Formats: sequence, C-alpha cells, structure tokens
Amino acid sequence: AATKLASAEKLMYFCTDQLGLEQDFEQKQMPDGKLLVDGFLLCVDVSRGMNRNFDDQLKFVSNLYNQLAKTKKPIVVVLTKCDEGVERYIRDAHTFALSKKNLQVVETSARSNVNIDLAFSTLVQLIDKSRGKTKIIPYFEALKQQSQQIAAAKDKYEWLVSRIVKNHNETWSNVSRKMQSSPEYQDYVYLEGTQKAKKLFLQHVHRLKQEHIERRRKMYLAMLPQAFEALIPDLDEIDHLSCVKVEKLLETKPDFLKWFIVLEETPWDATSHIDNMENERIPFDLMETQPAKQLYEAHLEKLRNERKRAEMRRAFKENLETSPFITPGKPWEEARSFIMNEDFYMWLEESIYMDIYSKHQKQIIEKAKEEFQELLLEYSELFYELELDAKPSKEKMGVIQDVLGEEQRFKALQKLQAERDALILKHIHFVYHPTKETCPSCPVCIDSKIEHLISSRFIRPSERNQKNLLSDSNIDRINLVILGKDGLARELANEIRALCTNDDKYVIEGKMYELSLRPIEGNVRLPVNSFQTPTFQPHGCLCLYNSKESLSYVVESIEKSRESTIGRRDNHLVHLPLTLILVNKRGDTSGETLHSLIQQGQQIASKLQCVFLDPASAGIGYGRNINEKQISQVLKGLLDSKRNLNLVSSTSSIKDLADVDLRIVMCLMCGDPFNADDILLPILQSQTYRPSQCGSSSSV
Repeated sequence: AATKLASAEKLMYFCTDQLGLEQDFEQKQMPDGKLLVDGFLLCVDVSRGMNRNFDDQLKFVSNLYNQLAKTKKPIVVVLTKCDEGVERYIRDAHTFALSKKNLQVVETSARSNVNIDLAFSTLVQLIDKSRGKTKIIPYFEALKQQSQQIAAAKDKYEWLVSRIVKNHNETWSNVSRKMQSSPEYQDYVYLEGTQKAKKLFLQHVHRLKQEHIERRRKMYLAMLPQAFEALIPDLDEIDHLSCVKVEKLLETKPDFLKWFIVLEETPWDATSHIDNMENERIPFDLMETQPAKQLYEAHLEKLRNERKRAEMRRAFKENLETSPFITPGKPWEEARSFIMNEDFYMWLEESIYMDIYSKHQKQIIEKAKEEFQELLLEYSELFYELELDAKPSKEKMGVIQDVLGEEQRFKALQKLQAERDALILKHIHFVYHPTKETCPSCPVCIDSKIEHLISSRFIRPSERNQKNLLSDSNIDRINLVILGKDGLARELANEIRALCTNDDKYVIEGKMYELSLRPIEGNVRLPVNSFQTPTFQPHGCLCLYNSKESLSYVVESIEKSRESTIGRRDNHLVHLPLTLILVNKRGDTSGETLHSLIQQGQQIASKLQCVFLDPASAGIGYGRNINEKQISQVLKGLLDSKRNLNLVSSTSSIKDLADVDLRIVMCLMCGDPFNADDILLPILQSQTYRPSQCGSSSSV
C-alpha cells in the first residue's frame, strides 16, 4: 500500500563523494502526496553533537518508529557516524532495537564508507524474503575489513601509477585518462574516490621530482671538487678567504662559465634548469648550500694536507742529504731509525719514504761509483804491472785494495763490495783493452757519441750500409751459428748464455766479447733458418749431434748451405769455420754406443774439413751438454780466424786513409764537460764534408 510522507520542500539528491556538496548536484525536490514505500531505514546519530541531547533524539526516534510500525513495512535501525560514536549511545540504541521486536541494527559511517551498502542490502533482504539472509558485521570489524580492502586496492593502484608515470612532468588529466580502463584504478576510485586517487598521483609525481632533483644535486656535488681543482688550485690564493669572497673569486676566473651557470631565478631546484639535461654546469647558487660549503672546506683541507706532505717529503730528503749515517748501499731497515721521526709517520706512509730513500740511494750509489772510477784513474800505476791477459791474482787484488783502502772514495762503497770489485775488474779490462765496449762511461762513451753524431749527419745509401754491415765486422763481436736437431741447438745456446754476463758478454783471456748466437734446428733453405741475414754474418758454426739422425741432419744442412752460396760474390759461407761436437747422450741410447758415434763423427769431420771435439767427460754438472773449456776452445779458434780476416780486409782502408788531404787528431775524454757536437760542428757543417770511403764509422 502507498504511504503518505510529509516532506514539504525537501531536496532529493545523491552524493557519491562527500556530504555537504549539495550545490554540485541536480536540485530536485521530493514530490508531495503518496509514495510507494517498501521499507524504512531508521537512522540514529550516535556521535556527540553540539547542543543536542541523545536521550531526546532517542525519544524522537521511538515516536517515529511507532508511526512507521503502523505501515507494517520492514524497518532497519541504522546507527550513523560510528567513526565518532559514543559507546553509551551505541549501547542504548541496541537496547532500543531489542525492545522493538528485535529490530536489526547496522552500525555505519558515511565518512568512512563503512557498512553503507550493508544497511541497504539488509533492508532489501527483509523486503524480499527470497534473498539470502545478510550477515550483519559490527562497525569495528567491518572497518578492519574495509581498511584491509582499501590497503590492498591502494597498493595495486600505486603499482599502476608507478608503472605508467615515469616522469615528474606528467599531468593528472593525461594519466587518469590512460588508467580509466584499468581495474586497479576503478577499484580504488570506488573505495576512496577520485580525489584520493589524484592525491596519490600527485604524491608519486612529487616523489619523482624530488628523486630527480636529488640525482642532479649529487651530480653537481660530484663535479664541484673538480671545479675547485681547476679554478682554485692554489692554496695561497684562498687560504684566508671567506666563503663569500671565494664565490666572488670564482666568478673572476676565465673558465668560470665552463663549470658554473648563474640562473636568473633561484633556488635552482625550483626552476626549469632541473629539466635541462643537456646543460650539466653547476648552478652557482648551489654554492650557498651546506654540502657545497663542506666540499669547499674539504678542498681547502686537501690543499693544506698536500702542502704539508710536500714539506714532509722535502724535510725527509734534506735529512737524507745531510745525515752522516746514510751511506751508499745501506739498507732501509738500518737507516730508518736515524732519519725518521713521529711527524713523518703522521703525514706519509712508510712505503712513500722507502721509495724516496730508494731513489736517493740510487743517486748516491751512482755518484760514489763515478768518484771511485776517478780514484782508479788517479791510481793507474797500480795496474801497469799486470800481465797482458789482465787476470790479477788474489795477492795483486789484495795489494790494490790495501793501497786504495785508506781513500774515502773506496770506503764509500764498503756496503757494496761486490760492485766495487766488479768496477776494479772492469777498469783492468779497460786499461788493457781500451774500447768503447769496455769504457767505464759506456754506453755514453765519447767514441759512441761521435759515431752516432757522424752517422746522423750523413746518411749512406742502403746498399752501402748493408755491405759495410756485412764486411766491416768488429773484432770485439763474435757471431756464432749453432746447428743441431731436436732442441740441441736451443739447449746449448741457453747454456752458453748462462755463462755470459747480463748484457751477453763473454770473457776470453781476460777480455770481454759481445757474443751473438743463432740456433738453427730446421731446414736451412728457409729464410727463417738461414745461416746469414742482413744483420747477422756468422764467424763460425758449432755443429751438434747425439745420434745418427742428428749427424745426418748436420751433414745435409752444411751441404745445402754451401750449395746456396756457390757462384755468389759473398760466398764466404763455403769457408765458414766449422766445429763438430758429440754432446752427452741423454736417456735411452737406442743401441748406439758412444764409440760408434765418435767414429762416425770423426769421419764426417774429415769429410767436411772441420774440427772434431770429443764428448764432454762425465760429472761436469747437471744439464750441461758441453763444458766451458770446450766452448772457450771453439770461440778462441773463431777469434783467430776473425783476426786474420780483418787484417787482410783492412789493408785497403789504410791505403784510403793515406790519400786524405788533411788529418785532424782530437782527444776527448769520456766525462769531459765539453759537448762533442760543439767541437765537431765546424767540420760537419762544411759543404765538402763527406763520409770516408774506408768504411770507418768515425772518419770523414
């Protein structure tokens, strides 16, 4: 039946977001007269209202209920504003409902949107009995469930926003349009409304902007120390300046605009400069921030520390130079206690002091060696009575040391006795064999300097260069080919090098010779295994074998090498001195006896017209194929052949020198303060200057 409701001039409106926004919706009045009503929601405000008595409200509600009950329509009591509800009011309302035939009560909060749908669905179920019974949930339990639902929806919505919005310059209208069809967006708007969704979006955009600004700030702060290093590296210029004066000083620097940019608006993080990714210059107003000031203080402290460390280095070097305890060759462990103090350890690591000490030791050792060399020259008479082979006996070395022992320059090398003895032996070699190789000033010997000077002033044709290189051999150099199979050549070459000095020098009869080895183990017709190259002319060949196969390889290689030079002008390989040696057999002899290998070697030596050496005796030392005596024997034989060859070839050179127009003899001592360029310049600048035809590298 229809029910007449007295509701004159009341507005009927629907607000989905918030109460109090009546003006935003259609103004529509409720109609007068009879309306078809199926049920009633009887609302009771359980909050503490101003100038309002809850008991009076409850009486009004009771009277209203009595009127509604006459309609025989379902009634649901709705407690509103439970988010601000008073516990007594809620309890009284429930008591009222129980007294009225067990009315169903739904606790709601429109502000929190809790149980609003439940109130209507409960009434609908009472109206339509066919619907399932609705479970009524107390306010606080419903609030908890809704909070969990909102939190889950919020997490999904925030994930959606973070996935779509990557730039802090995005707008809500653009992004909300993109999210319109996303269930994450729809669910959250349904629960919390559009305004809260927009608020979360704005919070995300703000966070993106702050992160962007922070990245830029870190970049600028990382560049700031480099700018300080480039613009104000001098401590004296800034040591006593305030921060304000330092900023003014920076602006005066020529490269200021290379590092900084002065913005019209400040602060920099509130301007469009944050989005100017192409301009990485530092906003100058950043200098006024605390982190920038701290970086400047750090730069200032760094310069002060660097100055202090430099002062410590200088003080340490002065200590080294003035301390009487620092002598050539003294280890760091012995010297440390004499020169180190607590201040040194405060500023520098010990490794730095050790490096400085090592360089200082190198300087004083070199100086001590030079002074000792001068001492040896002053006492030249000590070395005149030695034999020509320049091998001083232990007694003679004792006499030399006794005579020099009182000299301070001798005592200076007290901790370097091995090097001091080596200098004495080197000086003896120089006295009896005065060449640029044995010169104490080598490799800056004056002979070497003059040769280099003349060769650099005049470039000979390449063909003559090659000819001179091959025919003008030096008596102090030995080029030796070592021919052997299956590693014999390389192994012997390594053994001979082990007997040489560090710079490949070999001592024969008290004189040092430069020894160049060319081990060959393959086909000699190939360029890589050729006996002779443009830079290597052999003076002899050492042929090794330890089996029939290796002996056959030697014979075939010698024959191939001789055949390759027949008919040539430079056929000296045909007469190349050969030495055939049976090396120690290692491992299984495969049935070959030592006696048979010796007989075969002697026969081949007779055929090739070369020297045959018996195998090295047993017990000469592990790893040796040939003993040192045999090596010296071979090299002495090569030297004799080489001297005879040089004597014959030098005749034409002497004749050429006899035809010169003017002979000038110059005597320059190695180590003199005069520059060879200045002395020879007048001659070398002459238009008639030309290289000598005799082939000497130091004659013109």
